[in-house]
Amino acid sequence: MVSMSNSDPLASTALVEESTALVHEPVALVEESTALVQAPHILRIRLDLSYDGTNFHGWASQPGQRTVQGEIEAGLGLVLRCPTALTVAGRTDAGVHARHQVAHFDVEQARWEKLAPRRGEPTAEDCATALVRRLNGVIARSYGQWMRDRTLNAPKGTADVVIREAHVVSSDFDARFSALGRHYCYRLMSGAVDPLRRFDVLSLEQPLDVDLMNRAAAQLLGEHDFLSYCRPREGATTIRTLTRLEFKSSSTALVHHSGAFTPQQGTSESALVECFVDADAFCHSMVRSLVGALVEVGLGRRSVDWPYELLQACSRTSAAPIAPAHGLTLEGVDYPAPDQWASRAQQARSRRDSCCGDGS
Repeated sequence: MVSMSNSDPLASTALVEESTALVHEPVALVEESTALVQAPHILRIRLDLSYDGTNFHGWASQPGQRTVQGEIEAGLGLVLRCPTALTVAGRTDAGVHARHQVAHFDVEQARWEKLAPRRGEPTAEDCATALVRRLNGVIARSYGQWMRDRTLNAPKGTADVVIREAHVVSSDFDARFSALGRHYCYRLMSGAVDPLRRFDVLSLEQPLDVDLMNRAAAQLLGEHDFLSYCRPREGATTIRTLTRLEFKSSSTALVHHSGAFTPQQGTSESALVECFVDADAFCHSMVRSLVGALVEVGLGRRSVDWPYELLQACSRTSAAPIAPAHGLTLEGVDYPAPDQWASRAQQARSRRDSCCGDGS
């Protein structure tokens, strides 16, 4: 038998360290298990909302400025009693409106369930209904105070942001990257100005040639690099797929009848022209730049081919003119079926460095 005194001292030290590690390993496993048990369960909530962008400095939060994101996140902080960060389908500029915008946020399940009435087991529908009611109440009070601070009046209980719906969704859903497409409408009016539409319609003194604008617009459809129609952000591509760019007109003249002005079809005193723009996604100022260029055609200042020539130039030095923000409204956002949310988000996050397969 070999005595300990003749054994390798380094080996003895290793045995002692290994034994110590084995003793502490169960403790580490217990701590890890405890952490897993205590980790809060997180829910993802989808919000569908509308807003009048007139008095907002755009969607994105900015220090010292009133923004749509800032108002909603402040309201969520009061209702849920915790900081909340929103992800949105499309960040709109100052003055741009949204008839149907989509956003999402994450919240601990325990905080979410506290929203439900104190009766029985809380359901997702109960919590969602309570969130919409309370959040709209907080936003309305904030808006009312903002108006009073400026000695302005607002109908009680109203606001320029309204939460339409709230739903619990899976973590696969991403309001921005899961979207298949966005739909915008830009509204213009030539002739007599309707004072009730001054905040969402661009007024023009001259009539527009809608046929010429549609001929020019048709050349811009498809997948292209829209650099001439975008304000590029660092690290972001300007390649987009434009699926619809169409102008439609309708007469909306105000005609005096029996002491009141009423709309009458078929007259030419005031024509509302709506430009419908659909794409998989839009880069900064893209819709307003498209409208700005096509209005130049409609007013007879540029040729039908000029907007396409701008597109082909693919340069910011010959960029398209940008139409004012207030005429633009985000009308809706499309999403695939829930089982495709994750794959769509992964696809959208992949940067498109080439266009139409030719690298142009």
